[in-house]
Amino acid sequence: MFRKKHYVALGSVILAAVLVLNLPAHDALRFKNALGVLFLPLFGLTGSLHQLPGKVIDALTPRSELLREIDSLRRQNQELIVRQEQGNAVLEQNNQLRAQLGWQRQQPWRLKLANVVLRDPANWWHTVQIDLGTRDGIHENCPVLTSDGLVGRVSVAGLVRSQVVLLGDPDCRVSALVEDSARDVGILSASGPLDNSLAELTYLSGGANLKAGEQVVSSGLGGVFPEGIPIGQVVDSQQEDFGLYTSARVKLSANLGALDHVWVLLP
Repeated sequence: MFRKKHYVALGSVILAAVLVLNLPAHDALRFKNALGVLFLPLFGLTGSLHQLPGKVIDALTPRSELLREIDSLRRQNQELIVRQEQGNAVLEQNNQLRAQLGWQRQQPWRLKLANVVLRDPANWWHTVQIDLGTRDGIHENCPVLTSDGLVGRVSVAGLVRSQVVLLGDPDCRVSALVEDSARDVGILSASGPLDNSLAELTYLSGGANLKAGEQVVSSGLGGVFPEGIPIGQVVDSQQEDFGLYTSARVKLSANLGALDHVWVLLP
């Protein structure tokens, strides 16, 4: 029985082959195309299975190589962060300089921009050095200020650098005027050793009635500082020597602890 089935199958195959061979050329081509479409997915799957091991091997990267790539990406990220911070700092500095130049054009004085290049770490000395000197027209007693207010004066002028003594130092006394109804005038003298943002205004008249927040500017007396440079604001006041004169604490407008650029007032 089993042999008969084989004979029948073999005969069917031979008969089909004979029929195909006897078909017209056009019909035979169509039959071949139909068989190709039928078995094409199987051939494609077989080819993919042969290529799969190679693709898997290519996709697997050694762990050491991955760690090196991660480390490299981290370094690149840190470099980009540093560059961005540097760019932001330069942009901020440019904006500050633009603001300074805009302020300078509105002032009635002849001003020259200088960079603070050295500062004494001991606050009680109240001195800084700037990168301008006598070759730039700087000389002793030139007033130094920022857009916020008076900073001090040039105490020593060298050829390319100068030393500036700041407000609050005993060597930098300023005749100052309180912009109140009485126009009280006093002398701005040394501040305390712990806070360089405050200075003491002394020798005001005994009857001076000062109020907190009143503006203090240079009076123009004394021949060093011109009139009208902002100095600060009154914090409080008290009478001294049994009412003989009045003294006041003044909050300075300029931040003397963070000086990067200053303006030197030329004759």
